[in-house]
Amino acid sequence: MTRRLFGSLLGLVFLVNFGRTAFAPLLPELQASFGVGPAAVGLVASLVWLGTGAVRFPVGYLLTRTPRRGVVVLAGLLLGVAAGFTAASPSIGALQLGSLLVGLASGAYFAAAVPLISDLFPEGVGRAIGIHGTAAQLAAVVAPTAVVVVLGVATWRAVFWLLATGCILVTGVLVVTTRDDAVSGDGADRSFRAALANWRVMGVGILMIATAGFVWQGLFNFYVVYLTTARGLDAGTASTLLTLIFAAGVPAFWLGGRLADRLPSVPYIVGLLVCFTAGVFALTVTRGLVGLVAVSLLVGYVIHSLFPALDVYVLGALPADTRGSTYAVFSGLSLLVEATGSGVVGLLVEAGYPFDVVFRAFAVGMVVAVAVLVSLWLAGRLPEPQ
Repeated sequence: MTRRLFGSLLGLVFLVNFGRTAFAPLLPELQASFGVGPAAVGLVASLVWLGTGAVRFPVGYLLTRTPRRGVVVLAGLLLGVAAGFTAASPSIGALQLGSLLVGLASGAYFAAAVPLISDLFPEGVGRAIGIHGTAAQLAAVVAPTAVVVVLGVATWRAVFWLLATGCILVTGVLVVTTRDDAVSGDGADRSFRAALANWRVMGVGILMIATAGFVWQGLFNFYVVYLTTARGLDAGTASTLLTLIFAAGVPAFWLGGRLADRLPSVPYIVGLLVCFTAGVFALTVTRGLVGLVAVSLLVGYVIHSLFPALDVYVLGALPADTRGSTYAVFSGLSLLVEATGSGVVGLLVEAGYPFDVVFRAFAVGMVVAVAVLVSLWLAGRLPEPQ
């Protein structure tokens, strides 16, 4: 029964991440359809990620009152309704509300599903989270092509009608699998105040992931612009390199989750952070296409390996009775920090700083963060997985 439940989660996380990533390739179509400017459709894409981060705080409290499986089911239903609402949007305002609802559903799903998976597979948390992340990453890779295929035979609204239908069907299967009381995985989060008491674990986790995530958000959102302006590549080649970065995340989640189970958490995470920092710096000095391909693959593989490693570390360091609610708060805080990366890059570039200078400065910031992390580890000040 646990395997059936996990299979349903894999189907749902694919749809959840597809919903988050489908807006970006649709922006030109949405702009033409509603007759609006870039700012209006840009807000559509931003609201998805804003909702993904902001909802995790109330979900953290909800998890002290509702079983994790129930929250996952509610998230699946909300995503189905949000996708249908988006598909039927009569105005740009309604579309923006729909994108926000899609983000809220996706954030609620991840906040509840990741700690649920850690309870379902206590002896192989990294492996399970890695497989779960692989399914999500496949959606990010497939979304642009799938959108193009649908637009070839229908309008953009069909993308979200199909998403709504898929969500309702998969959530229905999930409801059936969660009826069996023999299925474990509903850790007893009952005190939101107790969850906040785990501030040391959250603080260390944010130091590990929010700094790298901040750089990552600024990098990939401007990757095509960066490569076309600073490296002179054509838009098609630059877009292909961006696709390679995300495609590298598929094996990264699959293998990275397994390595997170087998390797000491902190040294493994530090190694990934060092490799990511080196990759960002290497990107600023690499000129040839072959070199850019190699660096893109390195950066994509390392950053996506970091995500399951961080989940394994944080979940392992948290007590079972506050794991779900604390993870929700931690992930929400991390996302709010990470989401500012793109805005900072945009402001610095607009102020006249070249992309290479900005990303080198980010790499220096990463060196400082890694140095602080290593110092805390050597001093024995980091929480250890239980």
